[in-house]
Order: sequence, then C-alpha cells, then structure tokens
Amino acid sequence: MSMPFYVPPEQVMKDRADFARKGIARGRSVIVLGYDKGIVFVAENPSRALHKVSEIYDRIAFAAVGRYNEFESLRVAGIRYADLRGYSYDRADVTARALANSYAQTIGAVFTQEQKPFEIEIVVAEVGRTPDGDQIFRLTYDGSVADEQGFVAMGGASDIAEDRLGQAWRPGLSLAEALRMAVDVLAAPPNASGAAGSSGQSGTSAPSSGENTPRVIDAGMLEVAVLDRERPRRTFRRVTGALLDRLLSADDPTANAPTADESHPGHPEVLSGESEQPPPV
Repeated sequence: MSMPFYVPPEQVMKDRADFARKGIARGRSVIVLGYDKGIVFVAENPSRALHKVSEIYDRIAFAAVGRYNEFESLRVAGIRYADLRGYSYDRADVTARALANSYAQTIGAVFTQEQKPFEIEIVVAEVGRTPDGDQIFRLTYDGSVADEQGFVAMGGASDIAEDRLGQAWRPGLSLAEALRMAVDVLAAPPNASGAAGSSGQSGTSAPSSGENTPRVIDAGMLEVAVLDRERPRRTFRRVTGALLDRLLSADDPTANAPTADESHPGHPEVLSGESEQPPPV
C-alpha cells in the first residue's frame, strides 16, 4: 500500500495564495475613490453587459476584479442577504460592515477548505450622510478584510496604483477631479516615475520610451458609477454617455454637476429625466 505524499499546511496555503494572486493580477484594475459628494468607482471595462461595479442596496455598492463567475455569485448572494435583512428588520440595519463580514466568512471558507481558492478581490462601499461616514472595505482572496481610508485600487499593478493615489488624493475632490485622477492612474505605465521607479538599484536597464508612454483610455473603455450622498434613498447611479465625456474633458474641475436630463432620478442603471419612484418594499 503506497503512502500519500505529505505536504505541510503552510505550503498548501502559500501555493493557494500564489495561485489566487496570479489570477487577480491578470485582471484589469478597479479604483474606488472618495469625493466631496460621495464615492466614485472607476473600472477599466470595455464590456457594456458584464459589470464590475454594481448596486447592492440603498447606500451600498460592490466592485470586483478577477474571475467574473466567482465574484458575480458573491454579488447575487450579497443582494439576497441585504434584501432579507432589510425586510426582516429595517433598511437601516443593512450595512457595508455586516455585508463585508459575511463575504469574508464565505471567501475564507473557500480558501481553506476547497481545492481551488477564489481568484478575486472585492470592495464593499457604503456612502454616509457626511464624508466622515463613508466606509470602504477591501476583501482579498483569503477572506481578509481591510478598512480603507479614502481610496483603494485592485487588480493589475495595484500596489503601484495605490502609491500614486496616496500621493495625489486628498479629501474634498470634485467628481471631475477624482475621475480624471483615477483615469490618469489607470493609464500610467508601470515604469513611470514615482514609487515604481524609485528603487535606485544600479545595473538595471533603463526602460524604453514606449514603456513610459501613458496609455490612452477613453470613455468607451471605462465603467464608472457613483454613490451620491445627496440622493434621497437609492444613491447608486451609473455615469455614462455625455455626462462621462463632459467629466473627462472638463476644463473646470468644479463643473461636475449633472444637468436636468443627466441627474438620473430614476433607475440606477440608466440616466433619464423621469420622476423618482420609491422602490417596492
């Protein structure tokens, strides 16, 4: 009778972590930023049907990178959790912290018990009545939860992106400023000056000029949504079309207020001018 090979538990966990990190690094980045009137989500996503950013509940949104089928199942589970809790108790009892804890248990159980871990990172964000009340929770492939302050970047070269955001982000940004900052970080080459190029090691070859050229990211390559604290109940809305073009090209950073037909008072998926109807309860 042959004896099974013994693999130390720490080696198993390391292999699973390396596997998950490689899968996440292949995904296009998502950046979440606080701005003066709420929280903005900016994802590099040319698809108009497969969303990386979605509404969960009245003041809560979800963003993810990695395998679509895996984070989509978590998104649906989060909506069911929020609807059941809001219906059984009160809508105010549905919080991003409780949802993040529920996600952490599920993701952590998969990482430790299943053969293959989730290749995903997710953000659960809740907009408060004031900027101090905003909450952004980042969950990694092993179920770890981090309470982020102001901004977070996931997928791709997230460490470099967060270094750049840390240098540029400040409280009180307008929506146009925050959006253009996120696009600049997404478009910046990995070898741009800053955190990525400050190692100072000798003997390394200098990157070519092509590697230092920022990519061109237009509105068609972006998925943008906001949690707008000034909306009465359902704060989530997508930013598309003429409004997105205007925000990306605005010369005046304060020119970010939507016009009457762009204020999106109806369904959070479509910009329209219809009067707001309260959601069924």
